[in-house]
Amino acid sequence: MTQDVKTEQSINHDLLYSLHDKPGFWPSSFAALQHVLASLVGVITPTLIVGGVLGLGEHIPYMISMALIVSGVGTFIQCRRIGPIGAGMLCLQGTSFAFLTAILSAGMIVKSRGGTPEDILATIFGVSFCAAIIEIFLSRVIHKLQKVITPVVTGTIIILIGIPLIKVAMTDIGGGFGADNFGALDNLLLAGIVLVSVILLNRSRNPMIRLAAVVIGLTLGMVVAFFMGRLDFSNLGSLPLVSVPVPFKFGFQFDLAAFIPLAILFCVSAMETTGDLTANSTISREPVTGPVYMNRIRGGVLADGVNSMIAATFNSMPSTTFSQNNGVIALTGVASRFVGIYIAAILVIMGLFPVIGGVLQQMPKPVLGGATLIMFGTVAVAGIRVLSQANLDRRNMMIVAISVGMGIGVSTVPNVLQELPKTLANILSSPVAMGAITAILLSLILPEQAHAEESDVDTRVTDGEDDAAKKKLGEVG
Repeated sequence: MTQDVKTEQSINHDLLYSLHDKPGFWPSSFAALQHVLASLVGVITPTLIVGGVLGLGEHIPYMISMALIVSGVGTFIQCRRIGPIGAGMLCLQGTSFAFLTAILSAGMIVKSRGGTPEDILATIFGVSFCAAIIEIFLSRVIHKLQKVITPVVTGTIIILIGIPLIKVAMTDIGGGFGADNFGALDNLLLAGIVLVSVILLNRSRNPMIRLAAVVIGLTLGMVVAFFMGRLDFSNLGSLPLVSVPVPFKFGFQFDLAAFIPLAILFCVSAMETTGDLTANSTISREPVTGPVYMNRIRGGVLADGVNSMIAATFNSMPSTTFSQNNGVIALTGVASRFVGIYIAAILVIMGLFPVIGGVLQQMPKPVLGGATLIMFGTVAVAGIRVLSQANLDRRNMMIVAISVGMGIGVSTVPNVLQELPKTLANILSSPVAMGAITAILLSLILPEQAHAEESDVDTRVTDGEDDAAKKKLGEVG
């Protein structure tokens, strides 16, 4: 995170519009459109994945509409700052990839019990609503959270978020769960076109092309799929003209086994939001220490929790601040929080029309998989980057090794938990929950001073080896 902040700060030599400036209509609209393009895929992709994996087809257009509307409302709250809620900076709020693994696990729990799509959604949104309260509470004590959620714990959890999602992306590349033509050459061709185009566009010298690489890649994939006869828009006429937000449209259900992994992830999300807001403050030339900074951090994390509750209420998944928008601020020189109002308006207007969700639902799985393979791989690499900032001594290496091993282990061999009580087995079957619980417990149990003693021993051994080597060299001489 520190290196990223320095890089973005060096790019941002001068701001055209600072935090409290009010650009005119056209500059604000243009800047807002760039933010939307940079974040659009992140807002809609989790819904497409959850809907596809859990078989929620008929509800996907409505859920995409709600994801866009809720992201707009959340962005408005973050930028406008309503009372103590919001960072008061140009922060775009959107659906978070971090919760995908836990949400899919929650859906599978309900599905294994014979639950209907409505039961699955009622549980996902009910549990998300309750778990968001955790982040709201943590916003008041965010400065103390770092003592428990250390970089070692955070990095481990982020790796365990990304790795299972790579399997989802590869399944989509093959054609999707249960596809009759799984692994067919045309599926691999579509995914390859998207994958290669995103890679090439990401290497462009034009920063705006790099930011929109995934959107352009997906659009290209959709065009190719159209000429291959893989798109069918015949059902768009049956969609309503406007999507009306309905609180808890699918009901409200709670499941403890689904709640615990999400509660843990809200702790991690609070730490990630702190980092993103710090980077935003740096780029916007605002304080990164002192009472003003801490007030913004608390308000931003509080808004994350409140916005996630709003998201659950209106049938969307947990949301968080998007880090990619910091890059847009650095490139455009527009840090005005009033641009957030334009971003919010664009997202809400897009969400009001379910035909947008209907078109996106027709995106062939291989097209989506070609893009998400990169995105989910990036999530895992982000975890490795967080770990690289930690002191990976013998103690911390042990924590990471055991936690990652336990997390990946239960996801690949779930039957190892079959003799445990059903609720406990469901909780620990989530790689994120298993890895997070293991990492947190080991961090609390294993003494910190162990690595200092180890360093002393290593120094003594090294000194002894050096003395022996010098003596031997003298004898040879």
